[in-house]
Amino acid sequence: MLNNEFLNDLSNRISKLIPMATSVREDVEGSIHEVLQSAFSQLNLITREEFDAQLKVLERAENTIAALEVKITALEEGQEMMPRSAVENEKQ
Repeated sequence: MLNNEFLNDLSNRISKLIPMATSVREDVEGSIHEVLQSAFSQLNLITREEFDAQLKVLERAENTIAALEVKITALEEGQEMMPRSAVENEKQ
């Protein structure tokens, strides 16, 4: 979820655009903060830390897939080099 510092800053900026008395401004600021918090929570956003963690998981998966592709290619090439009778004997 988004951090409160971002929401506070955004609600402060919006409330400063509206010229009014300080007490009314604080009420409006609080209302804006609540509306923004609600809107952002409905967007299903993740934090930067969660994104970075998922990125690392994805990178590890891609590396594993690449390594497996190299092994498969090597095994396929090895079978192509073997005589046909040796391949049939291995299957039995």
